[in-house]
Amino acid sequence: MRTMQRKIRVLIAKPGLDGHDRGAKVVARALRDAGMEVIYTGIRQTPEAIASAAVQEGVDFVGLSSLSGAHNHLFPRVVLLLRKLGAREVQVFGGGVIPAADIPKLKKAGVREIFPPGTSTQDIVEWLLRAAKRARP
Repeated sequence: MRTMQRKIRVLIAKPGLDGHDRGAKVVARALRDAGMEVIYTGIRQTPEAIASAAVQEGVDFVGLSSLSGAHNHLFPRVVLLLRKLGAREVQVFGGGVIPAADIPKLKKAGVREIFPPGTSTQDIVEWLLRAAKRARP
């Protein structure tokens, strides 16, 4: 008998005042095309709204996109709020215009992976598939 496995659920969000969401939409589409369930929250979301939506939607991953330079504040805040809401299993990844020097600090704050400009959507899909497999052996 074949067992049905639940689809990977991903919430894509744009925290802060950044109004450019083309990259977030491209990633959302790539993940959906790869068979994942994707929820896109739209632009100008607060970390509180993102964490709350992630818990309500029961997602496995939260993908954050930032071009505004506020990633060092916003990304760790989302991780912290998810933990406070008891969603420790939700993995957070990010992308956008993020200087390489900031990546170790973001990972130390709990962001699992950062995808800088030029990352292929296939690389992002493959990372999520591997991360999901590690989380759901």
